[in-house]
Amino acid sequence: MKLYLAAVVLMLVLAAHTEAQEEPTLEQHFAKFHTQVKEIAGDMTEKTKNAFEQFEQSEFAVKTKNWFTEQFDKMKQKLGETFNSN
Repeated sequence: MKLYLAAVVLMLVLAAHTEAQEEPTLEQHFAKFHTQVKEIAGDMTEKTKNAFEQFEQSEFAVKTKNWFTEQFDKMKQKLGETFNSN
């Protein structure tokens, strides 16, 4: 009989404990949402930064930058020759 009574008391304690657990408040929901958004934004920032760094170091970007530099230097030289000859 004592074992049966102990089991019933244990089940009542578990039921009371389950009901006693509070649901998160609206403030807690917003705090959690804020944290999640902050983590996502941080991850996106890192990924974007890494992508730009990889693109900047890519062969295409380097060749394009060099080509524009060469074209600008040629144009500068021609303008210098044109205006200095007068």
